Amino acid sequence: MDVLEVPDLVVRAIAVGSMDNNVYLLTSRADGAQLLIDAAAEPAAIEDLLASANGDGPSPVLRYLVTTHSHHDHIGALATIAAAHPEAEVLAGAADADAITASTGVVIGRRLTDGDEVLLGAVPLRVIGLRGHTPGSVTLAHAPADGPAQLFTGDSLFPGGVGRTRNDRDFRSLFGDVTERIFHVYPDDTAVRPGHGRPTTLGAERPHLDEWAARGW
Repeated sequence: MDVLEVPDLVVRAIAVGSMDNNVYLLTSRADGAQLLIDAAAEPAAIEDLLASANGDGPSPVLRYLVTTHSHHDHIGALATIAAAHPEAEVLAGAADADAITASTGVVIGRRLTDGDEVLLGAVPLRVIGLRGHTPGSVTLAHAPADGPAQLFTGDSLFPGGVGRTRNDRDFRSLFGDVTERIFHVYPDDTAVRPGHGRPTTLGAERPHLDEWAARGW
C-alpha cells in the first residue's frame, strides 16, 4: 500500500486484480469523509484499504464511490462494495453511467460532467471529462492552495502517453481533451495518478506531447 499525505487529504493506493488496477482512497483530514476511486477487483483487499484509514483523524465514513470509466477491469468489485456501503453515493461520467449499470447492476446516483465539483467534506475535487478512451471517462483533480495538484486520471493519461483508443477520431478527442483540460491548466509539479502503474508528473510528460500527437492511436 502506498500512503501519501497532501494538504487536506490522506491518499492511499493499492493495486488489485490480474491487470494491477490502482484503487485510490482519499480521506479528508478535517472530518474523515472518504472517496474511493475505482472499485476494480478484490473486494476484501478494498475493505482492508478502507479499514487502514482508521486513525487518520475523525472516524472515517465512505461518502463516495467514483468510477473513472466503464471498462470491466475497473468495475469488478463495484457491486460488492456498493452493497456493503449503502451510505456511499455512486458517481461516474454521464456518458458511461448506463454501461456501468448494465455490467454491474449498480445504479449511478450522480452522473458527472466536465467542470462539476465533488465536495469531500470541505475539500473540493474538480471533475475533468476526458473523452476518447471511453465516452464518459472522468478525472478527479485535487488542487490545494499550498501544494501540488493531484490528478486521478483512470486510463486517460499515463506515463508515456494517453490511454488506448480504438481509432484516430477517439485519439484526437482524448489527446485534445488532455491537452486543453490538463496540460494547459495545471503546472509541471502536478502529479498524475493513473489507473495502472506508477505516478508521473505533468512536467515529466509535457515535453513529449508532440511525439504523442505524431504517434496517434
